Parts: sequence; C-alpha cells; structure tokens
Amino acid sequence: MRSVSTRTSRIPEEIGNLIASPQAYARQKQLLSAFRGLRESNPVGRVELEDFDPFWAVTRCADIVAVSRQHEIFHNGDRATALVPRATDEKVRALMRGSPHLIRTPVHMDAPEHPAYRAITQSWFTRQSVSTLEDRIRGVARHCLDRMSALGSECEFVHDVVRPFPLRVMLSILGIPQDDAPEVLALTEKFFQGQDEIDIADKASAKDPARHAKHLFHVLSEFRTYFKPLIEARLKAPRDDVITAIAHAKIDGTSIRSFEAISYLLILATAGHHTTSSSIAGGVWALCQHPNEFRKVAADRDLIPNLAEEAIRWTTPVQHFMRTAARDTELNGQRIAAGDWLMLCYLSGSRDEAVFDNPDCFCVDRSSEAAIAFGHGAHICLGRHLARLEMRIFFEEMFARIDRIELNGEPRRCASVFVGGPTYVPVRYNIVAA
Repeated sequence: MRSVSTRTSRIPEEIGNLIASPQAYARQKQLLSAFRGLRESNPVGRVELEDFDPFWAVTRCADIVAVSRQHEIFHNGDRATALVPRATDEKVRALMRGSPHLIRTPVHMDAPEHPAYRAITQSWFTRQSVSTLEDRIRGVARHCLDRMSALGSECEFVHDVVRPFPLRVMLSILGIPQDDAPEVLALTEKFFQGQDEIDIADKASAKDPARHAKHLFHVLSEFRTYFKPLIEARLKAPRDDVITAIAHAKIDGTSIRSFEAISYLLILATAGHHTTSSSIAGGVWALCQHPNEFRKVAADRDLIPNLAEEAIRWTTPVQHFMRTAARDTELNGQRIAAGDWLMLCYLSGSRDEAVFDNPDCFCVDRSSEAAIAFGHGAHICLGRHLARLEMRIFFEEMFARIDRIELNGEPRRCASVFVGGPTYVPVRYNIVAA
C-alpha cells in the first residue's frame, strides 16, 4: 500500500526536511526558496524521510490542479489528508480502529459518499445564498472594527480584531448561539494550534512523535461534548439552520451517524472561519509591508475584491492537502504507483511563476483568475463564496475607518505544515474622523 515507484527524481533530504517542518512554514523564506527550485527542476519529486512514509511533493500549479480534478484517480479517503509522521498515522489508526482519520467529513470522503454528504449543506453556501447575508456580515465587521477604534491607535490585529469576525458569521449560519462564540473560538484555536505551541504547553510530551494525534483526539472529544446536545435538540425541534440540516440528513434513506454529523459540524465551525480570518490578517500584514498597495486601494475601492484574492494567494492558509493514488498513473512524466501518497503544495502553487507574474510581490491589482487556494474539482472549498464576501465586506469597512496602517512589531506565523497563517500582527493605524 505504501510503495513509491522506483523511477523517480528524489528530493534532497534537506529540502524534504523543510517541506515536513512546521517551523519552516512559520518562517517561510527558506521554504519558499526551496519550492522555487523544485518548480524549476523537480516539480513532482519523491520525498523520503526517516519519520514519514514516502510521498510525492507536487509543487507546480498545473500539476496540483490536474491531481485535484482527477478525483477518481487521486483519493482523499484512503490515507491521511494532511502530512503526518508515521507515528502519528499509527496512533490515529489505533485510536480509530484502522481508519487514518480522527474525524470523517466530506473532506475525508470520495465518491459516491463525498457528493452525497456535500449536498447536505451545499445550498447554504451557494453564491446566491450567501449574498443574502451581506447586511448581517457587514454588521459583524463593523462591530469588530469598532473594537479596533476603541483600542485607539494600536492593537494586535489577529486576536483583538479579526479572529472573531468570520466565526460569528458562521455561528449564525450553523445555528449556534452567539454567546457561545468564546467557547467555540477557544476550541478552534486548540484544534489549529501550531506544533510549537503544543510542545510549549506540555514539555513532558515534547519528544513523543504521536503527541499531535493525542492532542487532536482530546480536542475532538471536547467538540463532541459541545455539539452532541445541539444535534439532539434539533432532532426534537428543527430550525432553519445548518445544524438542523445535518441532524436530519439521510443518505440513501438512512440517517447519517452521529460521528459523521459531529465531524461535519466541526469542520464547518473551524475551517469556515479560521482560514478566512487568517487571510484577512495576512492581507493586512502585506499592506503594512507594501504601503503603496494600501494607497492604491484607498484611492480606488473597486480594487477591494482583488485585494481579497491577493490576500488569499499571499497567505495560503491551507498550505497543502494529501491525495492517494487509487491506481497506477503518471504525473508530469513521473510514474505514480497505486497507493502512493501525494502532497499538493498549495503554498508553492500560489507562487508559481508560470501562473503569476512576479509571484513574490504583493499586488492588489493582480488578475486573480488562476488562484488555487480554494482548490479545484470535486473537493473545491464549499465556503469559498462566503469567504470572498466576508473578506470584501471587512476590507470595505476597514478602508472606511483608517487612512494609514503600519507594523508595530514583528509579526509571526503559525508553525504548522497543514493550516497556517498569521498568529500575531501588531499594528499602528490612524482612525479617520467620522
């Protein structure tokens, strides 16, 4: 199951270590340079590391899109959908009776289950459906920016301002009480906690190779405790919300299991806000570093949709996804064997010179048509229309409030191979008089 075809272009071990290192994603400069070299000379390369099963690093945008669109060949469900050490995979399988997944959502499924489960909530996230939320989203954005104004001329943008914004929008769609936002946010922060933060919190387990799996298993049990009563309540008294849709969902006439229902709500509540807030924070970080781009948007607010797309590309909060070859195939001249594991390196694809002019420049007037951060094919991001709307509205309201913003310290990114983004963005700004 875990073989890699022998006719390969093996990636040097030091570069493989970068690709698998959480700290490399926090610092990025060396990693982005390594990705640039791979795109030039070894775009589908084999990585062999002592603590990981072998995998292919797919670094060009065109190859990432090709894999994403061939969901019948490259599966989500067969193995872990994020790069994990062998010890973590073994621990997860032990905990989950052989399954490589701690949760089971549409992200972890293939056809025919995937489209059936996706259809349960898809109508809630169409472009037309989310457009009806504009007034509600604008109200939440204004509330968050009121806090930014109340803090005077300095704040830490991630936690003081933006992190609660898309969460409160998502809670209203799901049907979760707004008073529960702090609890759900705390659980989400633990779910996406960087590897370095987990180590700091528990020094005794820092050398345990399966520590991340144990950490996630504990967090998931807390999510189950939270969501189970909500599902039970909707089964007794349905409402017009996503919890009700999931609680009453049936596949081929049979109600979905509690495990899948809770998993579904978990992924919507976490990924549905963390990636959007990270993209906004990444965009603000970039605007501080490129004041001329800030001035462009301030002078022409029609650039805000482009700013949102560029912030997503620049930040790339979902930094990779894994796929598993269901049969022997070929990708960019490399023979891929059935069972091979492939890493779709979105962080690399978002800087692909073949797609983006001057990809290492942050440009608010860049054409955004080829962006890959939301994925392609059957597994394209369910919430992409909502995320774009939220970002557009937030930036519209932000540019109506401030006429200058700059860094007020050294920002930091999350040390995580899978879902990353800014964790600390200290800023100084000038509030425009009302």
